[in-house]
Parts: sequence; C-alpha cells; structure tokens
Amino acid sequence: MLRQLSRYMKPYRLYAIFSPVLMIIEVLTDVYIPFLMADIVNIGIYESNTEVVITLGLRMILSALIGLVAGVLSARLGAVAGYGFGANLRSDLYRTIQGFSFGNLDKFSVPSLITRLTNDCNNLSQAAMMSLRMGIRAPALFVFALIMAFNIDPGMARVFLVAIPALLLIFAIIIKLAHPRFREMQKRIDDINAVVQEDLTNIREIKSFVREDHEKRKFKKFNDSLMVTSYKAISLVIITMPAAELVVYSTIIAILWIGGREIVAGNMLAGNIISFLTYVMQILMSLIMFSQVLLQLTRAKASAERVVDVMNTDVDISTPENGLTSVADGSITYKDVNFCYPGSENYSLTGINLDIKSGEVIGILGATGSGKSTLLSLILRLYDATEGQIMVGGRDVREYDLKTLRDSVSFVLQQNTLFSGTLRENMQWGDANATDDMIRKALQRAQAWEFVQKLPDGLDSRVEQGGTNFSGGQRQRLTIARALLKEPKVIILDDSTSAVDMDTDARIRRAFAADLEGVTKLIVAQRLASVEDADRIIILDEGRVSAFASPAELMETSEIYREIYESQQRGVVA
Repeated sequence: MLRQLSRYMKPYRLYAIFSPVLMIIEVLTDVYIPFLMADIVNIGIYESNTEVVITLGLRMILSALIGLVAGVLSARLGAVAGYGFGANLRSDLYRTIQGFSFGNLDKFSVPSLITRLTNDCNNLSQAAMMSLRMGIRAPALFVFALIMAFNIDPGMARVFLVAIPALLLIFAIIIKLAHPRFREMQKRIDDINAVVQEDLTNIREIKSFVREDHEKRKFKKFNDSLMVTSYKAISLVIITMPAAELVVYSTIIAILWIGGREIVAGNMLAGNIISFLTYVMQILMSLIMFSQVLLQLTRAKASAERVVDVMNTDVDISTPENGLTSVADGSITYKDVNFCYPGSENYSLTGINLDIKSGEVIGILGATGSGKSTLLSLILRLYDATEGQIMVGGRDVREYDLKTLRDSVSFVLQQNTLFSGTLRENMQWGDANATDDMIRKALQRAQAWEFVQKLPDGLDSRVEQGGTNFSGGQRQRLTIARALLKEPKVIILDDSTSAVDMDTDARIRRAFAADLEGVTKLIVAQRLASVEDADRIIILDEGRVSAFASPAELMETSEIYREIYESQQRGVVA
C-alpha cells in the first residue's frame, strides 16, 4: 500500500529530500545549543570569563538563527510536498472514479466516495507532511540528544533504560487500540455525509412534507454517533500526553536526585547538569512527538486502506485496445440478451431479441420495474450484458472505443441534470465547439428557444446547481437540446418529456421527424400519445419482450397494449 501511494510523491521528491535534510540541520543546532550552555556556565560564569560568555553566546545566537531558517524552509518544503502529494492522490482517485462503470459505482455509496476524496485524502496529505518533518525531527533529536547525554555522564544516562521502554510500551498499546477506532470514525463520517447530501438534495420535498423536525432528529442521531466515535478515538490521543508527562517528570526527578548528589560530591559541574536536563527533555519530548506522528500515521493508515480500496477496484467496463472509432449507423440488435445487476441473483432482463433498423422511431412501454431503463443502458455500456450480444451499427458494442460509442448515442434521462454555469456552457456539454447558432437550432428543435430567448441574458443566463432556477419541463427541453448537439446516430429519451405539456411534446416529436431523419429514436414513455407516431413499440413485461410491433398491430395482438390504451382513453374522456 505504501509503495502504491508513494508514486504520488515523485513530482515533489526534491522537496521530500530537502525538507528532512533541513530538519536535521535544525535538530543539530537544537542539540548544539545546550552543549554551549554548559561551557558558558562551567567556564564563563564560574570562572568569571566574560570573553567566553560573549563568544559562546554569539555562537548560540548564530546556531539559533541557522536553526530558525532551516526550520522555516523545512516547513515550507514539507508543506509543498505534503499538499502536492495529496493533490496528486486526489486527482488520480477522482479520475479512477470517473472511469467506473455503473456496476463499480454500485459498490460504493456516493457519500463514501466523497469522504474518501476529501477527508481521507486530507488525512494522507497531513500524514505525508508530518512524516517529512516531525517524522524526521523526532528520531533525529532522540538519537543526537541521547548521544550527548551519554557523553556528559554515562552512569546518569542509565535512567533512560527504564524511561524509554516505559514510554514505548505506552505508545504501542495506544496505537494498537487507535487504528480500529479511527477506521470506525471514517465510516461515521460517511454516514453523516450521506444524510447531509440526501437532505440538501431533497430539501424541497422535506419542506413540502414538513419533515424538517424528522430530518433534524435523524441528523442528530448520526451526528451524535460521529461525536461518540470521535471521542473514543481522540481520547486515546488525550491519554498519550499525561501518561508521557508522568514518565518525563519522573525521569527529571530521578536525574535531579542523582545529579544533585554528584554536584555535592564534586563529581559533576552545575553546567553539565543543566545541559543534561535539557537533553533529557529533548529525548523524552522527541518520543512524545514521535507518538503523535505514529497516531497520525495510524489514522492515515485507516484512510489509506479506504482510498486504495477504491483505486484497486477493477473497472469492469473499459475501452478495448484498438477499439472501433466510428459507428456506421443507428441500427441496434439484441441477441439472446440476459442481464442481472452486480451482486444480484435475479435477472432484470431475460431472453431479449430485438432488431431495430437505423432511423426508426421505437416506443418502449411497460410497467415500473419492467426493465425499460436497464434495456437502454446496455446500449451505451453503462452496464454490460450478463449474457448475449448487443450490436450498434452492425458491430458488438464491446468492440467500440467507449468515447466513440457514447458520442454516437445521446441519452436523455428522466431525472434531468443541469450543471452550475451558464446556459451556453451547459449546451456545450453536447459539443464543446458548438457555436451560438448551433445551440439556437438545437434549442428550437427541443422547443426550448421560446423561453430561452426571453431570458434577460439569453445563453449567458446563469444556471444554478441542478438547474433549480428552471422548471421541470424547461430542464427536460434543455437536456434534450444538449443531447441533440452531439449529432448522434441514436437518441434515447427515457421518459424525458414527462414534465412537458402534450402540445409541446407533439411539437418536439414533429421536429424530430423533420430534422432527425436517419437518427434512431428510442422513446420510453408512460403516455401513449408520446409514442403514437412510432414505427414500432416494444412492450416490456417483467424483463421480457411481451410484444414488438406497430401500434396498429399491437391493438390486435397485445393485451397489455390494449389495457394501457383503454385506461388512458378513459382518462381522456373523463
């Protein structure tokens, strides 16, 4: 896992090298200053040698300045490397998620992916930055200060044989207990992100059903759960400091006792005991510092496991090597197609055999859950058929370059999505190089130009996130126009005119018939009026093709079609 993540540091390897080097320079100055202090006390003060005091004092000031500059530069280089590492990791993780098929996305919840892209990547970035600085400073300070302490008095330094193992044992126990708690904390963050996303996305429904109090209670439940889990994890970090301080101050008391007796006996100078105590503090504080690094790394390990879990997910739909880069026409063929969703044992589609000619208008009818959207999603390889073959333009869809296939098929969903920006920017999702004239023609075909031209800023009008500043019918027409800009071989309307009135629906169909000759049109609809002009209609029933014929033939042969027709006619008459 470490090897896999380390490649994101490569662009910043010079920063990652020089930051620790500068940190070691800072440590050397920190260790050198107590050594000078001992001589100032032993020689300068006790012997009243002013020259020694001034000379060594200037050396201390110079050492402090060198340490200051080295520390600042080390911090800056470490921050650049740490945050650069995090940015590279986050970028690659985002690209990985963008390459996921719908089957891959079904494995992870959206809030969990958001947490991994933000909180988990940030934890790893912080851990990288801390490792380059504190992760180097702590062991370096420990080693150098320990050497100096043994140099001053090896006998008194034996106190570390008790203090250091005691501290290490405390840290080992705490770190072992911390890892599962930090992992659980990240899951609780997933949960609270899920609640926040759902509530903010569906705020209109919450208000219309007056469910604010219910959602507040639900949020409080998950928020309290996160608080309790976080407290359990952080409480271990809190315990670290008082436990370590107990060992540190016990060590200092022992050294003062031993050192005081040595001074009284004339075996040690006062300056040496002052210097020794400084080294003791450096040694023990370096261990405490290192424990904080280890706790951060423990939390980062939990985050790394979650990030790597996403990155190591095998993408089950990918572009074939040397894939086809052109689609001959809009013909579509299903040959003995069966499909079940990943992780499910029940087939959503069974025994699908269809032959659709290029340029045909095909209606698709069926009850909710009959498999209409699933049937169409296989054309773009949003999922791959579990069994059988789907062909577009006479070739298996798995032979096409994915971009080529999806550029040739425009899919307009019932849940219409517009992105924050301008209308022009949203339209250019269909064609990044579309001119205003091209956009206007597409809007006219989709019967959207009528209201767009009345907007004060026209195509420069602002679109709020999700297109919430447009009505449902307007959003549907705008997304249809966006799809038309792709100039596709196949256009799929998945109940995407449900929010427009019947007159507008009829005008859209007439525009399609006049301007999209040769483009295969697949129209999922709940009302027969939307597909009354179709060449043929597919009737789906529980994942099977119940009938596939012209509207006139279906009136004679399909009981399901007649029931739909009669029920809707009664509604019209009523």
